[in-house]
Amino acid sequence: MTIWLVTLILVVAMLLLITEKVPVDLTSLGIIVALAVSGILTPTEAIAGFASPAVITVGAMFLISKGMMRTGAVRFISQRVADYSRGRPTLAIFLILVIVGTASAFINNTPVVVLFIPIILSLGCELDFSPSKVLIPASYASILAGTCTLIGTSTNIIISNLSASHGFGALAMFELSPLGVPIALLGLVFLLLAAPRLLPDLHSSVCELKDADHRRYLAELQVPRGSRIIGEDPKAFFAGRYPDMEVLELIRYSHVYYPDRDTVAIAPDDLLLVKGSAEDLVEILHDDLVELPLAEQDINFEAEKNDALIVELIIPPQSSLLGQRLVASRLQRDPDIHIIAIKRRELHYAEPQVKEVRLQIGDILLVRLPESSLDRLRGGADFIIAEDVHHELVHKRLAHRAFIIFGAMVVAAGTGMADILVCALTAAFLMLLTGCLQLRDAYQAIDGRVLLIIIAMIAMSAALEKTGASAFYAGAFLDLFGGLSPVYVLGGVILLTSISTHVLSNNATAILLLPVAIAAAQGLGVDPKPFIVAVCFGASACFATPIGYQTNLLVYGPGGYRFSDYLKLGIPLNLLVLAMGTLFIPVLWPF
Repeated sequence: MTIWLVTLILVVAMLLLITEKVPVDLTSLGIIVALAVSGILTPTEAIAGFASPAVITVGAMFLISKGMMRTGAVRFISQRVADYSRGRPTLAIFLILVIVGTASAFINNTPVVVLFIPIILSLGCELDFSPSKVLIPASYASILAGTCTLIGTSTNIIISNLSASHGFGALAMFELSPLGVPIALLGLVFLLLAAPRLLPDLHSSVCELKDADHRRYLAELQVPRGSRIIGEDPKAFFAGRYPDMEVLELIRYSHVYYPDRDTVAIAPDDLLLVKGSAEDLVEILHDDLVELPLAEQDINFEAEKNDALIVELIIPPQSSLLGQRLVASRLQRDPDIHIIAIKRRELHYAEPQVKEVRLQIGDILLVRLPESSLDRLRGGADFIIAEDVHHELVHKRLAHRAFIIFGAMVVAAGTGMADILVCALTAAFLMLLTGCLQLRDAYQAIDGRVLLIIIAMIAMSAALEKTGASAFYAGAFLDLFGGLSPVYVLGGVILLTSISTHVLSNNATAILLLPVAIAAAQGLGVDPKPFIVAVCFGASACFATPIGYQTNLLVYGPGGYRFSDYLKLGIPLNLLVLAMGTLFIPVLWPF
């Protein structure tokens, strides 16, 4: 009976985590409460995850990553991309993917991708390439590289600690590298060859607004009933009539169409998101083809240098505004900021709807604000400013200290001088002690939702083992591969883990399926270590959807992607991990 009860809790938890009808952190607490109240776990067992070495290590890595970012230790490298590319977009894209991959092998990949989103958008304007062809590859490069080292992703740290707690030893710093590096290199080659051909050619809606004499403005224009442009193809019409004005998006009933990609005719009440000079915008308004929506009636396109700018603000994972309704947020109360619209994936919310929207990761706010307000926004962690190349560097002079601390941590953990938990805590402490990271930044850097879901899944994993559910699931899973060799079962574990990580977070998937994989190996009478490694690679093989991994979700809005764009590159990468893992894990980690 307890097996079915814990299964019911698991199914309900998965549905809530997938749909996010309830905030993820609230669902996580609910899992702990349900397991304790039902008596499946004792109170001590239910909260044991709060003292888990995996949770403490992941929390410390958040601080270390933030310290590296705030000192400019990683950003220093990224700023050289434009210099070394010498105006060649292909070389710039190659350098971006290599830098993102290299950094993500040693630093949590989410802040790395957060850093590079505005850099990619800016370089797209400067070197005239489409950011849509680079943002998904950057996310994928960070995921691929994360499997190369123990600290490349929090999933590896969690699995390593769980493996040790099950009695099969922790993973070494570079134990995954013999397979992780070849997979990452092959994946990088595939991305460089396939992305330009398979991903859409969409231009960034906001480029840097540096030249006051040639400033291009971003505006929403509404098509009134009776307009002569109704029924026209927006791309063809504007190319012929207003060649210097770009139509970036057509918005109809909250849905976003991209004229560069979608075949769509202009209809009454459509909103056109366009970019052009003040002269272009004034001309089209004087021609009575379009009008300004009510939200923008007071915008002055002939503004002087110090007047309002229109920029995009992207909501990153560490933003304090996540989950808040705009009507109750400090952003809505800021007298200098006028929110024009919000874009979420392929949905658009105009001003009358904006106030009721609860902010999510990757949401893009189109706002009008004084140029002087940009400096104030750059200093915080609540937004990525798409008009900027990067956030302000606040501790640049301390970059060398951050490099030394981080390098010492990698060496100590890699050579086995100390446990990864001790190394990570020491490095985080030294970041704070030396001033590389301020305490206020440290509190913002810790993603409580991520830690809570890890804690909840540790409790769920303990419940699965205690009730015998994991052994039951393992038996059912083995029945599907009845009579087959361990190699096929190993491939099945990678496949099952990879599928699961597309609907749950990679951390949750790893914690839930690791006991099943170990039980499967024990049922076959083989060493569980290859199966533990299989879960590592499978849990990070989240390429085919935007919802299973934070970095995929982050680039969804800025890239203007569709769900299908992730399938084009994601399915081949998933198959690459499945094939390489099935073939070479038994060779490198024999049964």
